[in-house]
Amino acid sequence: MHENAEQQRLDEANQDEAAWRKWGPYLSERQWGTVREDYSPHGAAWDYLCHDHARSRAYRWGEDGIAGISDDQQRLCLSLALWNGRDPILKERMFGLTNGEANHGEDVKELYYYLDATPTHSYLKMLYKYPQREFPYAQLVEENRRRGKDRPEFELLDTGVFDDGRYFDVFVEYAKAGPEDILVLITVHNRGPQEAAIYVLPQLWSRNTWSWDGKPAKPWLALKDGAVVASHPSLGEYRLYADGDPTWMFCDNETNTRRLFGLDAGRGFFKDAFHERVVSGDVKAVNPAQTGTKAGAWYRASVPAGGSTRFRLRLSAAAPRAPFHDFDATFERRRQEADEFYAALQADVADADARLVQRQALAGMIWNEQFYYFDVPQWLEGDPGQPPPPRERRYGRNREWLHLNNADVISMPDKWEYPWYAAWDLAFHMIPFAMIDARFAKSQLVLLTREWYMHPNGQLPAYEWAFGDVNPPVHAWATWRVFQIDRKQQRLRGRPGYVGDLAFLERVFHKLMLNFTWWVNRKDAQGRNVFQGGFLGLDNIGVFDRSAPLPTGGFINQADGTSWMAMYCLNLMRIALELALHNRVYEDIATKFFEHFLHIAEAMNNVGTHDLCTGPTSSRADGGVGLWCEHDQFYYDVLNLPDGRAVPLKVRSMVGLIPLFAVETLEPEVLDRLPEFKRRLEWFLNYRPDLAALVSHWDVPGKGQRRLLSLLRGHRMKALLRRMLDESEFLSDYGIRALSRAHRDRPYEFDVGGHTMSVRYQPAESDSGAFGGNSNWRGPIWFPVNYLLVESLQKFHHYYGDEFKIECPTGSGRLVTIRQVADEISRRLTRIFLRDGDGRRPVFGAPSGTDETAARRYEHLSRDPNFCNLVPFHEYFDGDTGRGVGASHQCGWTGLVAKLLAPRERKPKPGPKQRMTPNKKEERALA
Repeated sequence: MHENAEQQRLDEANQDEAAWRKWGPYLSERQWGTVREDYSPHGAAWDYLCHDHARSRAYRWGEDGIAGISDDQQRLCLSLALWNGRDPILKERMFGLTNGEANHGEDVKELYYYLDATPTHSYLKMLYKYPQREFPYAQLVEENRRRGKDRPEFELLDTGVFDDGRYFDVFVEYAKAGPEDILVLITVHNRGPQEAAIYVLPQLWSRNTWSWDGKPAKPWLALKDGAVVASHPSLGEYRLYADGDPTWMFCDNETNTRRLFGLDAGRGFFKDAFHERVVSGDVKAVNPAQTGTKAGAWYRASVPAGGSTRFRLRLSAAAPRAPFHDFDATFERRRQEADEFYAALQADVADADARLVQRQALAGMIWNEQFYYFDVPQWLEGDPGQPPPPRERRYGRNREWLHLNNADVISMPDKWEYPWYAAWDLAFHMIPFAMIDARFAKSQLVLLTREWYMHPNGQLPAYEWAFGDVNPPVHAWATWRVFQIDRKQQRLRGRPGYVGDLAFLERVFHKLMLNFTWWVNRKDAQGRNVFQGGFLGLDNIGVFDRSAPLPTGGFINQADGTSWMAMYCLNLMRIALELALHNRVYEDIATKFFEHFLHIAEAMNNVGTHDLCTGPTSSRADGGVGLWCEHDQFYYDVLNLPDGRAVPLKVRSMVGLIPLFAVETLEPEVLDRLPEFKRRLEWFLNYRPDLAALVSHWDVPGKGQRRLLSLLRGHRMKALLRRMLDESEFLSDYGIRALSRAHRDRPYEFDVGGHTMSVRYQPAESDSGAFGGNSNWRGPIWFPVNYLLVESLQKFHHYYGDEFKIECPTGSGRLVTIRQVADEISRRLTRIFLRDGDGRRPVFGAPSGTDETAARRYEHLSRDPNFCNLVPFHEYFDGDTGRGVGASHQCGWTGLVAKLLAPRERKPKPGPKQRMTPNKKEERALA
């Protein structure tokens, strides 16, 4: 069976035959302003190391750059610097506004796009758009700072620097001739009406590892025989070749203490030397001996109007005699192989525009891989060769995570706005990643459960701003889905008897049992199987900050926290059942999670006659309260006050739809092969028929004799779906809103000591500074929860079949199956990125009202041939228009669109015929 070349490289990497993953796009786009680099007393990360200082200060924990690559431990880095002859600084890294400068939180103010990538990084391509006019740094800061939260963000396109096409399109491509032999092609197009000059400076440097621990081993770079030789104590020796006749410059990746701290004694050739030499004309800034730890090839070019020029480099661990002899042929071959890889992946995607969107989404996933280094105890204690950190830090951020020591390539949400991993984001990332590189997806899920990530108490680290924050427990779901996707892919590749990577499944499962125990012990305040958890990734969705002490006192029983835990039980149960098919020990564990699920369902649904919404306050005789309101036909959070009262917080939000996620179907073949599990379930459900009748449908055969486990019986599911599919509430043209649109005219209000707090529908940016102000769950569309809704509806249909129908949209008179509802939501989500009937993409932001600036931007992005097919993947989307909002390169969980664009069914490749034994019949059923 023929495999394409990229798939062969993946196989070689997975079998440790060739280190194709050793080099990749692992360089961050922002190291400044991160928690890792913050040594201030009170955690002012944005202020401690700002953009203006970044060019002059050596980083402690990582590096950044434009279109950069590095080895997998970031010992040696390569990236691009540019100058247009007008800017006040050399363009070495992406510029953006800090949280305090922008009216809607931190935001990168650059135009760049990830266009292509293969999983082994054998081919990479991205585009950076560089103005020919002076870059408007000050204008972007001043105008955004001036605007209030009721105004849209002021973007780079709005400044006019791209008018008349006066900019360069700078394409950066990488092609690997071998695992440690990398070709670099930089192509500069002048889109303007006149000839324009540009200075192009590819840079090679070593991450500063020698200034902190006093160890004598130090890398060096030097010019020898026309190439830069880079020698590193642990990485070995590489050579950088540059075609043509650039001016070579050298300096050291060390802090300019003269500029930053006014130390006259500071002598040397510092990190900012290339800026000083190129922009300021200081010839003494660079090392005349042509040696150091940072090197640059300085090209000068004048590009004609409408023309282009290109620059070729090669970074190699070998010493090719003619480094550019096979350069063009190798590049063409790698491009073709990338096309073949995606042609195989997209064989059943008929629409060309859908293929373009899917390929760019997956390219963004790959480009957002980043080396992440953070040793928390070392960070808190300080380095031997540096001044000790302020004492206050020992009582501040992350002080309880002294075990955490990370130094790995990790999938990031966005390498500028979120250049640090986030636990629940990463779980969603792995679904599209599994489509192209299941080995990487599995390794990432394992990684976060390792001892140097997971807390000894079982908690998974959230993110560096506060590792102790609580994210939704979706790791088990992602593990099971990646296992399924991987198994299906292997069978499609001609291995029909493949049972799946059971070692991976078992390895993660054992660690997640620790995490599940942490949840039960830490987030169930009353021990009644109703959970809290804090903001749980939904930031400002509630009337209160759910992670902070409540102004009323007491605590909140959360519909989402409890539903996530019910889902967690079912995910772990399903994994245990799979493992039990091969090891009967896991039958008991599967039973445990089944029973725990039923107890959570009992507590959440308030078994008995009590109605949550019978009055302004509610309580149960047993001291607990359910979360379902029969009157409103919806789930709500419940505020438990110190005096014993329980008050429903009647905000119709995604919190009340998350109970749909807790659903699982069981095949009869599975139960027949696990007799102990089946016997225990039958005993338990006979012993507690009240629970069986409420949530399990255990005694009601479904389509194909399947059995359903869910928090929702048919009538409650229909009630929730009626609200969810109501276009005046949750259903948008572009997916499911995070907050009901009904709250636009009827905000939810809650009085606290004479102060009224409210929740109002806001379809796009937030009008408050809660959670930094750069995130909003009060109306926009978010891909992770929408994706889970789609999958959950598919599971419900798997049980109910085509006979169960629901009106969609509500009030339309159109009855459809649950599967068709899932397909409709998926179609609306993908519509955000695809061209509409007029050739426009909603993600670009159709203007509303009289915003002429937004209208011009929308028209420019939609009609300009150099923009219209460059697709951004934002953090979230306007609930009314589909406009992209928040982080503009969050190919992480928004990359789920790649999975939505893939067909659900694919025919397997022919393999050797085998008799269908009962075991293989079960394997197929589990696929």
